[in-house]
Amino acid sequence: MTTRTIALTDALLDYVAAFDSARDALTVELIEETRAALPEAYDLQVSSEEAGLLALLTRITGARDALEIGTFTGLSSLAIARALPAGGRLVCCDVSAEWTAVARRYWDRAGVGPRVELRLGPAAGTLAAMPAGPAFDLAFIDADKVSYPRYWAEVVPRMRTGGVIVVDNVLRGGRVLEPVDEPSRIVAEFNRQVLADPRVDSVMLPVADGITIARVR
Repeated sequence: MTTRTIALTDALLDYVAAFDSARDALTVELIEETRAALPEAYDLQVSSEEAGLLALLTRITGARDALEIGTFTGLSSLAIARALPAGGRLVCCDVSAEWTAVARRYWDRAGVGPRVELRLGPAAGTLAAMPAGPAFDLAFIDADKVSYPRYWAEVVPRMRTGGVIVVDNVLRGGRVLEPVDEPSRIVAEFNRQVLADPRVDSVMLPVADGITIARVR
């Protein structure tokens, strides 16, 4: 037994990935294409195990309407969209037509393209233009870190009771402990804001670069 999350070697991480039922040949192909085509931006992609967790959360919550802020080449959106039931929808917000073109190809190959609505443009503006009131069962936030407080302010009121919000990169590689750069300072303050928010119950987990999972009361 241990009271601490164990450190993962490359071999152990590969072992973990092998036991992810959401990871298949198409997922691996997307991961490898992103690594080969965009080596300078590859770390923007969520980890394989995080994609698997998103798929499982989508199914556990019975989500029909989902929202993603920050799509990149589509690994997380592919996981969510494939886990949605027939008639489900996923709204994706991103600023890059180039990166999301890769995502579109994989959505179509997986047969979930009709479930996904891509909205290109700054996510804060996209969110603000959405109708007010609860509309989503699941939301994933993984875009520019300095905008996390604004995304949160826009997303929480648009979540249905019992809806789940997942936020990525809440540890900033450990820099939230002694933040010196602006994104890390903002994320550190954002983490405190989420913990104190009476509208949600939340937990922070040391998955990948840290994720927060919050359930709307």
